[in-house]
Amino acid sequence: MKSQNNGFKIGSIVVFLGLTLWYLFPTLQWNLEQRHMADMTDSERVQYRAENLEKLNSLQEKSLSLGLDLQGGMYVTLEIGTSQLVLELAGDYADDYLEEVISVSAERAMEQRTDFIDEFVNEFESRDPDAMLSRYYRSDADEITRRSSNEEITTFLKTQRDEAVTRAMEIIRSRVDRFGVTEPGILQQGNNRIVVELPGVDDEERVRDLLRGTARLEFRMVAEPDEINAAKQQVVDYFQNNQEELEEVGEENLLEVFDPNGRNQYVFGYAAGPDTSVVNTLLQKEDVQRLIPRNTTLMWGAQPFATDGGLELFELIAVRSQIELTGDVIDEARVAFDPTTNASEVSMTMDSEGARRWARITGANIGRPVAIALDGYVVSYPTVQNAINNGRSSITGIGNVQDAEDLVNILLSGALPAPLDIVEERTVGASLGEASISAGLYSTLFGLMVVALFMIVYYRTGGAIADIALILNIIFILGILAAFQATLTLPGMAGIVLTIGMAVDANVLIFDRIREEMRGGKTLRAAIDNGYSNAMSAIIDANVTTFFVAIILYSFGVGPIKGFAVTLMAGIVASLFSAIVITRVIVDYLTREKTANVNFG
Repeated sequence: MKSQNNGFKIGSIVVFLGLTLWYLFPTLQWNLEQRHMADMTDSERVQYRAENLEKLNSLQEKSLSLGLDLQGGMYVTLEIGTSQLVLELAGDYADDYLEEVISVSAERAMEQRTDFIDEFVNEFESRDPDAMLSRYYRSDADEITRRSSNEEITTFLKTQRDEAVTRAMEIIRSRVDRFGVTEPGILQQGNNRIVVELPGVDDEERVRDLLRGTARLEFRMVAEPDEINAAKQQVVDYFQNNQEELEEVGEENLLEVFDPNGRNQYVFGYAAGPDTSVVNTLLQKEDVQRLIPRNTTLMWGAQPFATDGGLELFELIAVRSQIELTGDVIDEARVAFDPTTNASEVSMTMDSEGARRWARITGANIGRPVAIALDGYVVSYPTVQNAINNGRSSITGIGNVQDAEDLVNILLSGALPAPLDIVEERTVGASLGEASISAGLYSTLFGLMVVALFMIVYYRTGGAIADIALILNIIFILGILAAFQATLTLPGMAGIVLTIGMAVDANVLIFDRIREEMRGGKTLRAAIDNGYSNAMSAIIDANVTTFFVAIILYSFGVGPIKGFAVTLMAGIVASLFSAIVITRVIVDYLTREKTANVNFG
């Protein structure tokens, strides 16, 4: 009977240990792959990732993840631009009056920390109690018409905001996944904020650009050179002729911070990076705007074209106001390299409708440049050499491979429904994460060593058996966490340390029972049988009650507390199995002969 029971127990141990190693094997493979890729150049790494994308994604998904507190990373709180969203929802109905109401409401909502939409409606009605918001908003899908009440418009705006937050979370998750972050945390906070936890991220600027970029890709024709030169000359004449008047009122002269020359006939001029905001302000003057053709928009280049004395210089490019094509037609995007210069670029493929319109646009504008703008900045403006009928195009002049990868990520994830602002940002340095791992590892090893020595000294052979079970217990815990794709955090490591003590607690109860039975005059085999059976109820009671506490922590806790609860539950299951099953099999094996003797202290 005993051999049959032990046969089942041994089989259970083999299956449990095999499953544990099976689930931990991807973690080992993923770490080896990361070390392998770290020794590659950028181009080699991109090529290796492309060739092994499916394998790497599978390994990363199945491997045991470390939390933000262990591997370092970023904690970012983003706020969706509700005021901008409300203005954009008005579309062509928006006017200066609506913009003023929105501006006042946004300031009040920020000062008083209240809901922007409520403040917006209150401000609108306070100015004219009989005014109807329906003069600005229409939506056939939501049945918002000219006759809709202000309450219905308020509900419509809040619904649109909620949907924008949900859509923004999906897009951020897509971008973060493509960025390669394992186990990111993306949660909604309040009605318009999104909290993003990114373990293992150390390039803060890159993450900021990745999260904030609205990804609005536009294709526009560049303005005619004659129109650009004429407008440019009029703007220069305006500032030259009014120099004295501008000095009297204390305004800056555009020509002091802006050079109206450029590398080619499509450039309106250029300025140093820090001066671009001043140039924007001066060019927005009403008198200056009259000098620029209505069908022309001035956009800054996304990348500097030169440096002067350490300052980066940016071009101001004149493009048509009409948007020929948007990024919605992009079906596929990937990183590519120029065969001549090996410079990184983004190759894009459009859907059938986009390809048809792209062929028409390029066919009608051969020899003219077309500007590719992202989030209001011109990324490149290549000249159309011939009609492009296959829907393919490339964005060049991006920068390095990393910038190209981020652009591909943003394009494939889609455009954000509204701007996102970073309102809070915290960074846990990689060194702090490594220090946390070292501290957790040392505390675990120290605790394990102290407990192991105590067990051997006090329970002799029995203690050594418990130590073997203890080591297997830790392996089982890691395997369970990997199987359930849980994230190991610093509180989780505390849970493992706690479990080490709990694991030997069961063996202490069993071994003390065995010693009592032996002191009562029973044989070793009888004492072992009675010791295990008599201690079982106390062991089960203690572990079940602790397991219930862990369930409560998991249900109501968040973040680190939930991580602690997961580790604690895995530890209880593993410790029960190792303390009861594994030790019993070893003890039975050592006492299989009637003359055998096992010292329990």
